[in-house]
Amino acid sequence: MTSSPGKILFSGASGFIGTSLVRAAEADRIQAVQLVRHQPGSATEIQWNPDAATPLPDSARLEGIGAAIHLSGANLSSHRWKADYKRQILESRVNSTRALVKTLKSLKQRPSVFLCASATGIYGGCGDEILTEESNPGRGFIADTCLAWEAEAAQARSLGIRVVHLRFGVVLAAEQGALKRMLPIFRLGLGGNLGSGRQWMSWIALSDVVRAVFRLVDSTIDGPANLVAPNPVTNAEFTRALGHAMHRPAIIPAPAFALRLAFGEIADEVLLASTRAMPDCLLRAGFAFEFPNLEPVLKAVL
Repeated sequence: MTSSPGKILFSGASGFIGTSLVRAAEADRIQAVQLVRHQPGSATEIQWNPDAATPLPDSARLEGIGAAIHLSGANLSSHRWKADYKRQILESRVNSTRALVKTLKSLKQRPSVFLCASATGIYGGCGDEILTEESNPGRGFIADTCLAWEAEAAQARSLGIRVVHLRFGVVLAAEQGALKRMLPIFRLGLGGNLGSGRQWMSWIALSDVVRAVFRLVDSTIDGPANLVAPNPVTNAEFTRALGHAMHRPAIIPAPAFALRLAFGEIADEVLLASTRAMPDCLLRAGFAFEFPNLEPVLKAVL
């Protein structure tokens, strides 16, 4: 991060990815300013309301930021996808991104780069097809949501700001994110394939996410970037590796019909969808993954 800006704006940074990015910035002596909805708890937090006509009445404290990183969005899997929650998922991403672009427009000195979260779910379920940033978007609710999200972020280009769409895969970290939900099941020896187990899973270690994001801040890359490791695995391979790392059997499958009964639409779009994404953008930029393979990262975080 030697050439990173001295001041970075974060929004939606309360999750495990955001907090890790903020800690890394501060460790590198970069001032991390955070937009928060709640009453500020420190001098580096600034309250805003992305749903208001004027999201941030006084944007003077944002002058001088070199980059903005936006990670807001309602949790995809905390509720069943009824119509009202699907609307919340979409609007929480699109509306907050629109509000942040509006806020950046009000600045006298705008940041050089705007990095906005997205997901590899934009490609939809594509079987064994290898997916790069050049691949076409897929179909489905997640794909449509990501398309709308990225389109809103792209509006910042009209302000002379470089825009990077952070297409996250499954981020692996100790007791956080996807692993937080999986570990209790595997500890009981109840882990197993989801559906056929043949669907591809694009994953990445949290430590590589942090390093990749700051590499993208420093780069000239404009457009989508797949934040995934270069060696995706099938669900069956992931299940075996996780069971082995935990010294537990992983032989109890969850049939597709049972997943659909339990989770509804989420089953087909998240649990059973096959996404074999590759980080072509990062590899072309010379990024070296700390964890290019699955087994070492599982050993490191468990």
